[in-house]
Amino acid sequence: MPLWSLLGVLLGGLLLWQSVPSVAEGQCIDEAIRDELNARRRYRGVRERLFQKAGRFEVSVMGGVYAADLLSASYLLEGALTYHVSEEVGLEAGFGYSRAESTLVRIIEQDRGISLVRLDAPVFIYQAHLVWAIAYGKVRWFGAEIGRVEFNLAVGGGVTDNQSSRGLTGSFGVGVKFFFGEWFALRIDVRDQVLQQELLGESAIVNNLTATFGLSVFLPFEN
Repeated sequence: MPLWSLLGVLLGGLLLWQSVPSVAEGQCIDEAIRDELNARRRYRGVRERLFQKAGRFEVSVMGGVYAADLLSASYLLEGALTYHVSEEVGLEAGFGYSRAESTLVRIIEQDRGISLVRLDAPVFIYQAHLVWAIAYGKVRWFGAEIGRVEFNLAVGGGVTDNQSSRGLTGSFGVGVKFFFGEWFALRIDVRDQVLQQELLGESAIVNNLTATFGLSVFLPFEN
């Protein structure tokens, strides 16, 4: 074999031998980059909820303000029982108690020296709502464990029973809940109650607003 041919074979073999580790090294780098990207993708993806509601009952006790169109604002005490059909949908039955009072009627009575209507009377509110969780997120309070916050819409109706109204009541509103542990939550709700109310012989469709703050316990206690 001529010398130049032998040198060509040796040179080609040397180049091939040097290229094999480079290919293998390149494959290792590609695999490392791929694994890192997959890990980041898994980290950024949707993770399991920290607080599970589906199939559980929620018992709530709340207090707040009852601001009626034809009456003065008064306190409001409420209790509710909610069954969560899924993580997004719940069925809520509630009861509320307040007192009827009107500063305007009192002024008219004092001016005329007559008693027009007995206002210091109980107000009973019976309602049912469909509660739809529209968004949730995660919060951390002062470096503690990560908790969950949820925003919801409520639509429903019922009956308002007092001296000036005993008719059907439509109701809708918004709420937010802060979840702690596996069975406890704080809730804030603002709702608009639409009903027909009569005062001093005048009947009108009114919007009575309620704003409440309270706590909820979920049963069973564990998710």
